Amino acid sequence: MSSASPAAAPATQPDTVLVVDFGAQYAQLIARRVREARVYSEIVPSTMPVAEMLAKNPKAIILSGGPSSVYAEGAPRLDRSLFEAGVPVFGMCYGFQLMATALGGTVDNTGSREYGRTPLHVSKPGSTLFEGTPAEQSVWMSHGDACSEAPEGFTVTASTDVVPVAAFENDEKKLYGVQYHPEVMHSTHGQQVLEHFLYRGAGISPSWTTGNVIEEQVAAIREQVGTKRAICGLSGGVDSAVAAALVQKAIGSQLTCVYVDHGLMRQGETEQVEKDFVAATGVQLKVVDAEERFLAALAGVSDPEEKRKIIGREFIRVFEQAQAEIVAESAGEGEDVAFLVQGTLYPDVVESGGGTGTANIKSHHNVGGLPEDLEFALVEPLRQLFKDEVRMVGQELGLPEEIVQRQPFPGPGLGIRIVGEVTKPRLDLLRQADAIAREELTAAGLDREIWQCPVVLLAEVRSVGVQGDGRTYGHPIVLRPVSSEDAMTADWTRMPYDVLARISTRITNEVADVNRVVLDVTSKPPGTIEWE
Repeated sequence: MSSASPAAAPATQPDTVLVVDFGAQYAQLIARRVREARVYSEIVPSTMPVAEMLAKNPKAIILSGGPSSVYAEGAPRLDRSLFEAGVPVFGMCYGFQLMATALGGTVDNTGSREYGRTPLHVSKPGSTLFEGTPAEQSVWMSHGDACSEAPEGFTVTASTDVVPVAAFENDEKKLYGVQYHPEVMHSTHGQQVLEHFLYRGAGISPSWTTGNVIEEQVAAIREQVGTKRAICGLSGGVDSAVAAALVQKAIGSQLTCVYVDHGLMRQGETEQVEKDFVAATGVQLKVVDAEERFLAALAGVSDPEEKRKIIGREFIRVFEQAQAEIVAESAGEGEDVAFLVQGTLYPDVVESGGGTGTANIKSHHNVGGLPEDLEFALVEPLRQLFKDEVRMVGQELGLPEEIVQRQPFPGPGLGIRIVGEVTKPRLDLLRQADAIAREELTAAGLDREIWQCPVVLLAEVRSVGVQGDGRTYGHPIVLRPVSSEDAMTADWTRMPYDVLARISTRITNEVADVNRVVLDVTSKPPGTIEWE
């Protein structure tokens, strides 16, 4: 998605590509790759009737991969009518096999498997999908069944040493498919193949921009909120900041931002919110000191899910209190505060069980942690966006770099970066260690290279150390530097050893009760970015 100024004309429905989710771990990534091609995408469940899909008037449909075999009992199916509707369709992996079997091709349950990087042999280099790509290229495979015969009317355009039909195309019916995953970075020309389908196969123009997003969301917010008022939970992070800026652009003084100082923030962040964001946007900001309330609610709690739910619940209760105070301060003038603005992102929704076939990995404070008796209607203008898209929208709205490029920080704050009970002394200890790590990363010029670096306190663990010629029994601190584009997947960042050494030395020298610093070298998956 590129940056462009919003058009003056009213918002119109963009050309939409539907991604049909068959339970694939990469369905969200497919949608994101389509958006990178400047084409709007939406994910729909495979259980949605074809008539409902077509009612959305999609310009194209992509069938995702999935963990099932097309032969398995209860495996997801798709009505053949989809392929006869005249809408361009692109099948990937399981979606490719569904297309093949539905249209009369042959998929063999032979037990032959291909996983990981695989050489692909392109037999038709000038085809719609493979034009301009090399005859030999590396792709990412993950399948057990294999297509041995393409449906009638289809041209086989690629194969592997194991799979005779690794790609097929039917330009007349605008139906295309590949056995591999073009959406992952390990498929070296995957994005090019995807864009060939979008631009050449489906005839879609790459025109979706940040300006479109802003225009569409401003119109939607105005329609939703009307003349009523809204409050926004401002955390200081890019998500809530961009959400607030979008809503303010839509409804102006009808919005009041509420910053809850819950005592779980990093060092200096309350001051940053009060200075930088207000200066950039001019929003009305109400600061609520709720540290004692949150710490009392979290006392004795070590379970991470319970901590998230408590923090989410207390956030809402504080907002309800703020609502009453805002109404009282206005002496009854104007409409009631009826809406709560949140910076919920697509990965939050997915990890909280909001994606088709997706397990609840963890509750996010603004998704799975909301109480059932919530008194506000939610306004979530970023709910379908990924983190990098949110940053682009923030830049388009004129927010300062310090906010737009700020490293991600979880809504529950340091409460979920303490493994164990959350107490004031432990928070102060972690704040010191976190501040040192951030200072050294900035001094080394690594802020942009490292997507974020959670600093974790293992509060229930102690280890033996030697400090000042004496035996110590202190806590370990964990550094978790990760690189990612959208939080759906991540890899640990290979930081320079000298930077790691400075961080470790300073933390063990300057932070009382810490005598060990360790490095987390786990990717996501299998590990999540946060420890809790």
